Amino acid sequence: MVTVGEELDKAVQGAFTRPIPKSAGAQMRYLVRQHQGSTRRVAELLGVSQRTVERYVKNQIKRPRPELADRLEGEVRVRWQPQIRAKAKQAAAATSGIMIDVQARFGYTAAPGSTDDARVRHLTLALPPRHAARLFEAQASGVDEDDLRQIAAEALGEVYFRDNGQRAHGLEVELTDLIDLEFEL
Repeated sequence: MVTVGEELDKAVQGAFTRPIPKSAGAQMRYLVRQHQGSTRRVAELLGVSQRTVERYVKNQIKRPRPELADRLEGEVRVRWQPQIRAKAKQAAAATSGIMIDVQARFGYTAAPGSTDDARVRHLTLALPPRHAARLFEAQASGVDEDDLRQIAAEALGEVYFRDNGQRAHGLEVELTDLIDLEFEL
């Protein structure tokens, strides 16, 4: 299932200036450096023994199990280029905004006499910086996926359905069945 939080992370990762380390040994060494040289903390983080981490660091083990490889790459991605990540978020929140490409079922609460039947739509829009800022702030504060989805729905409602206050006053948009979602900075 597609989540708003994961897609926001992917968008920010698109701003990276260097690729993440490829080999398991290089990824493990990076994590050990990030944890001030503590192989014990990295072992606890990944759910393996401290000795296993030490072997990866020394390149005695080269190929991790698939589930460990996924966890290892995920932990490296979360910590990779934090300054670049912060600058990209700030630029999106201050000046450039964020592009959203969404295919989902939109439900409506509207005035009597208008249609409020939910239907699937595919939208590609540029969200203004204030909406990008709300999404990134909510994600940083640790809100759950439903709240992030609601913030995205409010942004789409304002920009697309209400045309920034020009029409459809009082229309409330609900994002129900998220089929596909992609953000781009």
